[in-house]
Amino acid sequence: MNAGIVLFPGINRERDMAIALTRASGRAPRMIWHQETDLAGLDLVVLPGGFSYGDYLRCGAMAARAPVMAAVRDFAARGGHVLGVCNGFQILIEAGMLPGALLRNAGLRFLSRDCHLRVERADTAFTRGYRAGDVFRAPMAHGDGNYFADDATLDRLEGEGLVAFRYATPAGDVTPKANPNGSARAIAGIFSPNLRTLGLMPHPEDLVDPLVGGEDGLPLFAGLAGAFAGQ
Repeated sequence: MNAGIVLFPGINRERDMAIALTRASGRAPRMIWHQETDLAGLDLVVLPGGFSYGDYLRCGAMAARAPVMAAVRDFAARGGHVLGVCNGFQILIEAGMLPGALLRNAGLRFLSRDCHLRVERADTAFTRGYRAGDVFRAPMAHGDGNYFADDATLDRLEGEGLVAFRYATPAGDVTPKANPNGSARAIAGIFSPNLRTLGLMPHPEDLVDPLVGGEDGLPLFAGLAGAFAGQ
């Protein structure tokens, strides 16, 4: 798998993401500075977490207008795979590549804790390492992760099967208590219509090794590596 990780000023999760990608595929990803526009030869482009441009204006708003993002949009339009995690999800929304908005958490507090995610479908490159209905643990670290969209958009996401993950209990139940940031319909991640762009708020890349607490997130990256290897 040939992956690239985009670096914006203020991003701080690129090394975690690189570890996850390397562990899953055996190949280190390419680091791409935000002023670069050459994405040739890549299977996957990743927008990692952090605080791009200090989260000024709105989270991800300035990064969405960086030169590299025009290339990312073209890459996605040609059928390339794009993954945005946390701030990366915010950037994808600000760039118009995914619908909705990410608002302040319902409790107006930054959340740094584990959560549980229920896999809504397993027939995509991103989720093929899980089964539909599987629940896995993932760390969250965000202040603006409350997913919002109007009812028509939410209904379309549901109807077209574009909800990737929901916040849930360890048993897989979707409850208000299991939805720590107040996201609409407990949505933690969504796909683009062609299922090749995924945005999610929690950090699966931070649970890929038993030495750091578990491997719950590894199937996401291993599944991607297997998809590109034709396995």
